Amino acid sequence: MPKVLSVEDDELMIQEILSSLSGSGYEVDVARCGRDGIARIMAFPYDLVTLDRTLPDLDGLTILAAMRDVGIDTPVLLVSSMSNVDERVRGLRAGGDDYLTKPFAREEMVARAEVLLRRKAPAPHAETRLRVGELELDLLKRKATHHGEALELQPTELKLLEYMMRHPGQVLTRTMIFEGVWGCRFDPGTNLIDVHVGRLRKKVSAAGEYPQIRTVRGSGYILG
Repeated sequence: MPKVLSVEDDELMIQEILSSLSGSGYEVDVARCGRDGIARIMAFPYDLVTLDRTLPDLDGLTILAAMRDVGIDTPVLLVSSMSNVDERVRGLRAGGDDYLTKPFAREEMVARAEVLLRRKAPAPHAETRLRVGELELDLLKRKATHHGEALELQPTELKLLEYMMRHPGQVLTRTMIFEGVWGCRFDPGTNLIDVHVGRLRKKVSAAGEYPQIRTVRGSGYILG
């Protein structure tokens, strides 16, 4: 179970973070001031830190700088009501790994935590093939087959298929897919994901009955 430290002084926000992360299988400690946060970070190797920018005793960037100065590379998700571009850039350049503005959707916080933890995870042994049922993807040749029949996929469709095959049976939110495949922040106003998933689903479904790419209403998509 991933261990998370949330450095936050606002009680309502603490409850929101606890509901978001604890309800998704994370063990969460809370530090209600900057000095307590630094002490906990120095004493325990957390998997992730969510860090408020404006604390009553210390600026969040001061804590972040102290971490990086002593070589602590724990992923840090900065959480702040300061949403302008200059502040977001300042936080990222100071050593933050991601920046989430308040108020936020619980699903988005969980998705961002998952992305940061995946980046931090040790590199797995090199894989050359992925397989889900009769669906197979050759990672070296960048070729996909289903029941041995080749699938004619575009480069983005191959990347999307690879991402979904690495998470079979898991509900993948649009935010997770956007960041995992396109490598940038999700724009809720775009239908880019729905278009590409729709095209990929038709090609996979045409080759056989399983696995299917299914829509989970209100959540995202699932392969398998």
